[in-house]
Amino acid sequence: MPLEEPSWWYAGEGERAHLAERLLAPVGDIYGAAVERRFRKSTPYRSALPVVCVGNFTAGGTGKTPLTRFLIEMLAERQISAVCLSRGYGGSLAGPVWVDPVQHGAHEVGDEPLLIARGFGGVAARVMISRDRKAGCAAIEAAGDAHAIIMDDGLQNPSLVKDLSIAVVDARRGFGNGRVIPAGPLRARLAFQLGLVDCIVVMGTDPAAGAHSIFEGLKKQFQGPVLRGSVEPTGEVDWLADRPVLAYAGIANPGRFFGMLEGLGPRSLATRAFADHHAFTDREASDLISAAQTTGAVLVTTEKDAARLVGAVGARAELAALSRTVPITVKFEERDLVRLHALIDGALKAPPRS
Repeated sequence: MPLEEPSWWYAGEGERAHLAERLLAPVGDIYGAAVERRFRKSTPYRSALPVVCVGNFTAGGTGKTPLTRFLIEMLAERQISAVCLSRGYGGSLAGPVWVDPVQHGAHEVGDEPLLIARGFGGVAARVMISRDRKAGCAAIEAAGDAHAIIMDDGLQNPSLVKDLSIAVVDARRGFGNGRVIPAGPLRARLAFQLGLVDCIVVMGTDPAAGAHSIFEGLKKQFQGPVLRGSVEPTGEVDWLADRPVLAYAGIANPGRFFGMLEGLGPRSLATRAFADHHAFTDREASDLISAAQTTGAVLVTTEKDAARLVGAVGARAELAALSRTVPITVKFEERDLVRLHALIDGALKAPPRS
């Protein structure tokens, strides 16, 4: 089941530690130590293909999946066929299995793999899901027609050798209280995780003036390149202007999506937030439809939520048909985009390493 993040994970600076945080801190220490021990004891598999891993230091909500899509599209423009390798979080299939966007639903393969495979405003990609990443990698190699593997998530998975590891950090949320799950959002000690990556992409704008800048802090703390990116709407969005909108999202950081919509100039914006990877019920779908009809609002959701509704029936199918999405893409300043291309080039040409 998806972990619902507690609000106290991201308590403001200067606030006293939440009681649950203090009580769970020893459990977080044990969890973090187990992650590190797994790395020390592992013998990672060296793929015949270059492996680029896109992950995050924390539990969700950073912009990892948009960056994965961006890299696949960037390589496709260069006639480089990259296959996405995913665990298929939230799906019932263990894999290895190729995601079929026509036959599979999110309940089988996970919403993020289905989103990447269907395209949803971007380039549709080939996606392999496998809880055993080594087995998934071998299945991609056996197909014989891929040039590279983009590993969606898996920064904390030691089973594969990565030629390039990129961590995505949300500029506003940062590392929360700095503690390890379940006491905080970190997936392992930050110092340890910094040693796993070659590049960090800080996604979004800094907090209000006077607040700590994650971007500036990481540039002092991390020896490798720290790039600045942003997730922005792409394509036609004028249909949102001066209209009442009811937006709903079941993602880890719904506030970022709602904030983006607010910036597109709707007449009014009502929001409904659900847990990450939320499986909508018919009752919830009916409630959303009724609320939108009562106010004359247009229903808007994320591409990820739309992917989760693919193949739904009943009220959920009606919700899917009535909802619109705002396709998003990742943007970089030219200087950072050049640096990112150089890092990818280095990974594609990287000699085998152990």
